[in-house]
Amino acid sequence: MSVTPENPTELSRRTVLRRAAAAGLLATPAVGLLSACATSGGEEKTAPAKGGTKSATNPLGVPEDVPIEVVIFNGGYGDKYATDVHQPLYKKAFPKAEIKHQSSQAISTILQPRFASGQPPEFVNNSGEKSLDFGALVADGQLYDLTELWDAPSVDDPSKKVRDTVVPGTVEVGSFNGKPYVLNYVSTVFGIWYSGKLFKDNGWAPAKHWDEFVKLCDAIKAKGITPYGYAGANAAYYQWNVILTHAAKIGGADVLKNIDNLEDGAWQVDAVKQAAQAWAEIGAKYTDKSFEGLKHTDVQLRQNQYKLAFYPSGDWLEGEQKKDTPEGFEYQLMPIPSLSASDKLSSAAVRATAGEGYFVSAKSKNPKGGLEYMRQMLSVAGAKGFTETVKAPTVVTAGSQGYAFPPGVASSQAALAAAGKDVVNIFFDGWYKELDKEVRTATNELMFGRIKADAFVERIQKRADAIKKDSSVTKFKR
Repeated sequence: MSVTPENPTELSRRTVLRRAAAAGLLATPAVGLLSACATSGGEEKTAPAKGGTKSATNPLGVPEDVPIEVVIFNGGYGDKYATDVHQPLYKKAFPKAEIKHQSSQAISTILQPRFASGQPPEFVNNSGEKSLDFGALVADGQLYDLTELWDAPSVDDPSKKVRDTVVPGTVEVGSFNGKPYVLNYVSTVFGIWYSGKLFKDNGWAPAKHWDEFVKLCDAIKAKGITPYGYAGANAAYYQWNVILTHAAKIGGADVLKNIDNLEDGAWQVDAVKQAAQAWAEIGAKYTDKSFEGLKHTDVQLRQNQYKLAFYPSGDWLEGEQKKDTPEGFEYQLMPIPSLSASDKLSSAAVRATAGEGYFVSAKSKNPKGGLEYMRQMLSVAGAKGFTETVKAPTVVTAGSQGYAFPPGVASSQAALAAAGKDVVNIFFDGWYKELDKEVRTATNELMFGRIKADAFVERIQKRADAIKKDSSVTKFKR
């Protein structure tokens, strides 16, 4: 991606990250929040390795013959980028070091015992439905401070620090109490996805306004195609993201800020109720009730089979469905339609952020190796290799230069550019796991017709209030 002023996509991505950085991610001190990660008295802690000699080629002082263990979330981006790109780069720099690789879709399941025993892996891609709680990890001192990485010379140009090679705001997005602990590596845009081929074949156009969207759903339904759907078994997050992004369009970005900050009555404002009511009607008229029992890949496959028109997700979707996507399908992103002319944000507004978090374990045997692994990721070769493998842009400014994205990501980048200043983000799901769980459950209840919009917001507000009053829960502000 170009860093020149002429590139509106790049400028928009910078805006996204600055806005995310402005969110603060400021945590108040807490102790013992990650109780499952407290070191067990019956286990032996990992002994840290001695540091290596610092040099021009080894600025972090990595021990050259000490193994590192890498754990990757095997989700929408898979793990091929790690095994085929990043790990070979590390191995080239440190040929004597063994790399132990593991991938999983249940990061917390496999790693909580490791943290509890004091033997965590060096490097973790913490993502997915079963991810570890970043805030709790920070509070328990489990994450290595990345300041040394960001201040180190970059792989490609030693005259530049690593922090100077990434989109402004990247460091701040992963910071807590002013200290960087998480690398958010991927530029991610969210919206509603459809097949360009299906729409062209039927003469349909994406909707910008709600009345157009409802009429389009009617036309799709008349063709025997399910207009709208998501997977209730594990992907209710996709749908609550739609509802809340819509609420921000209706009432302005502060609607989401107040929700994140646990402000009194934040869930019960008119904007959230209106968005919930609108999408409950879509669920009642235009979805398949059987989707509630399906996983995300099952519903996504229905879309690839032209049995489903609209599906909410982030722009990892295209890469995740690569094996099942028919030739000419042409993924395209549609921003959530405006509800009315009185909406505070434009119809082009989207949710976007730097996402996909990675960290180095502070109590691992070779944290310096974990830092160097990140440094290799943040090289031009590491970023380009990632983009070429998974077809998604990174935060490395030179990483996507000259790359022609596939239709879906190209459309999401165009949508990000078109949104301009109307870019929003949501943080509560990563800050408060119990609130996220409640919202997912309530979203299924709403979309599959078991509760109304008033009950939806009342139920979630009750849980938010309980978390706010719980002194044992670390609070975050933006």
